[in-house]
Amino acid sequence: MIPVTTFKGKTVALFGLGGSGLATALALAAGGADVTAWDDSAASVENAAAAGVKTGDLRTLDWTDIDALVLSPGVSLTHPKPHWSADLARAAGVEVIGDVELFARERRAHAPDCPFVAITGTNGKSTTTALIAHILKASGRDTQLGGNIGTAVLTLDPPKAGRFYVVECSSYQIDLAPTLNPSAGILLNLTPDHLDRHGSMEHYADVKERLVAASNTAIVGVDDSYCERIADRIERAGTKVMRISKRSVLADGIYADGSRLILAQAGAAREIADLSSIQTLRGSHNAQNAAAAVGACLAVGVSEADIRAGLASFPGLKHRMQPVGRKGEVLFVNDSKATNADAAAPALSSFDRIYWIAGGVPKEGGISTLGDFFPKIAKAYLIGQAAPDFAATLGGAVPHVLSGTLERAVEDAAADAGKDGAGPVAVLLSPACASFDQYKNFEVRGDAFVKHVAALPGVSMLVEV
Repeated sequence: MIPVTTFKGKTVALFGLGGSGLATALALAAGGADVTAWDDSAASVENAAAAGVKTGDLRTLDWTDIDALVLSPGVSLTHPKPHWSADLARAAGVEVIGDVELFARERRAHAPDCPFVAITGTNGKSTTTALIAHILKASGRDTQLGGNIGTAVLTLDPPKAGRFYVVECSSYQIDLAPTLNPSAGILLNLTPDHLDRHGSMEHYADVKERLVAASNTAIVGVDDSYCERIADRIERAGTKVMRISKRSVLADGIYADGSRLILAQAGAAREIADLSSIQTLRGSHNAQNAAAAVGACLAVGVSEADIRAGLASFPGLKHRMQPVGRKGEVLFVNDSKATNADAAAPALSSFDRIYWIAGGVPKEGGISTLGDFFPKIAKAYLIGQAAPDFAATLGGAVPHVLSGTLERAVEDAAADAGKDGAGPVAVLLSPACASFDQYKNFEVRGDAFVKHVAALPGVSMLVEV
């Protein structure tokens, strides 16, 4: 835990008592703050009280005595309308912040020079975050990994000299972190997302920009117009910018030339890494992720040799294009994290011949945007609520069957792939759907896929079951 000593002796209201909210309440109390916490869920309030947190309805507080409202990132700050607790705070002139902001203040107070890498973007955040942490750990550094990737940032070990932090930041967390100042800040890309919570693409982009604008070194992907403009704007304002690209040759920065990552500096360009033999970093999207990781690691003092060694040994992110098993020429790949069509596209682009398992609870637009990948799909195995609609979209362009369940889909796909005979093929779970019709979340769905693959005869598993 990181005790929040910067609020010692202060009075804090906290709303939202899920996993990160409860951790934040305990960290504030451990640092000497007087915290009153609340949630709209009675069960969450009970759970917090049982853990020793002082609870109370924030509507009954005297807000003139409150120094800060700490809001959980899942609670609406601005759109579609502010949560009532945020309204109360603003009416009293009380700052509204989140756990990442508390971490940033603790770092500045106790170890301002300890390296801190923060990662954001619409797609690729978790893979990039995990890759950076892996490179740092593999090079022998004391590395703390947390944030939006699933470990509440205030549950990490306290800042000290020589300790490295790698923190994935959602737009919600950045919106609640006004003084966030990483050593290296990464903005991978921007496409429309979470607009119900930000109101417009412009506001969403403005929030994401804050992370890199205050970084010592900003690593910015410039393959979309929003990020390209952000890179130019913050550079003009005096921020040191390292541009990355998976599509274009750069005069200065890191770009992908096929599987090769090229570092361009001072009029010279040279290969800094080759991803061709790294199964867990297949595809152009992973070239972007790796370029960002290389840039961040260089910025915080990691040697090129250590970076290359870390890239080569990266085990991949669970549920994201994760190779889980092999049988002869058939590779079984868990991409359960692909919960919409845009998220499924990278995996579909990364293999030449695919036996595709897709379906679940469909998102708006279904899989209509994936038509360019249909020629790569030998056959599709459709599951869950989306199966009839996906079948209609695939039509005569892709052979398909309504398998219904994931277990049946794995059995069907494995049998067909095993008879393919055309060389290396992939049995790919990349559902392009939410999981909630059959599974609690995408993690449970991915774990079920791994279990079903392990039950197939003759499969050599690449992960623990």
